Amino acid sequence: MNPADFDFHSFSQFISGYLPGKIQKITVNAGFTCPNRDGSKGTGGCIYCNNNSFSPGYTSSGGSVTEQLLQGKAFFARKYPEMRYLAYFQSYTSTNGDIEKVMQLFNEALSVDGIDGIIVGTRPDCMPQPLLEHLAALSRDRFVMVEYGAETASDHTLKRINRCHTWADTADAVNRTAECGIPVGLHLIMGLPGETREDMLRTINAVNQLPVDLIKIHQLQIIEGTRLAAEYRAGSCDIINFNVDEYLDLCCDIIKTLRPGIGIERFVSQAPDNLLICPRWGLKNYQFTSLLRKRISEITQST
Repeated sequence: MNPADFDFHSFSQFISGYLPGKIQKITVNAGFTCPNRDGSKGTGGCIYCNNNSFSPGYTSSGGSVTEQLLQGKAFFARKYPEMRYLAYFQSYTSTNGDIEKVMQLFNEALSVDGIDGIIVGTRPDCMPQPLLEHLAALSRDRFVMVEYGAETASDHTLKRINRCHTWADTADAVNRTAECGIPVGLHLIMGLPGETREDMLRTINAVNQLPVDLIKIHQLQIIEGTRLAAEYRAGSCDIINFNVDEYLDLCCDIIKTLRPGIGIERFVSQAPDNLLICPRWGLKNYQFTSLLRKRISEITQST
């Protein structure tokens, strides 16, 4: 096998096509909630979600967008004084609000010195066309990317995990965003309840049919304070509890299946130790990626 045919583009490779220099994302909590929490579509949120498991501490301080970004910059600048930044509106659903208010927050982020662009994390059913057109206008002068939480292409699984949207919603949002000339990312979770490895690869094949620029994948994590944690302890949680070797094999299959040209930002996520029930691999993304590249090298050398 030709190693060039079994490789993937990282986030740094992807972003270098848009912005020069070293770029770091700073997570921002804009203070919105989600439609499957606030009752507009459902209640309780996704069964696996505890927002505290992936948000930096400064985002829960109640500070403004500007204050959060300045704290993030201060943290990274100690080690990388020349770093440039993207404001990453990650927490909950960053477009779940009045369009004028949403755009005001995005523009506030872009007014902070050193912030070169924004990444908007949201759900595929929370991108009204007027807001998308505002983002398209903004993207003419600044870097703008939209990242949709798709999680899986299986509508059965989406219902099981209480996402309250469908894969058709994802396809519609991705297509409309790409038509506006805005780079599109998708967030996917591997190992959701009831899914087989074949189901996960079917999701990758479904992604291949869409104008997606970048994906983020990670293993399902069982987090304290979630409904999934209660199911897990009750023995009613129908999941594949991957070990590292099994997940490395899955990621190799994902890379081989994914359409060339789509970047992969990450492969794993690591929740805080005090919240994580399983799997407890103790690997950060860069450590797992190093193991994955070693596995790829072994495969290509043996074929």
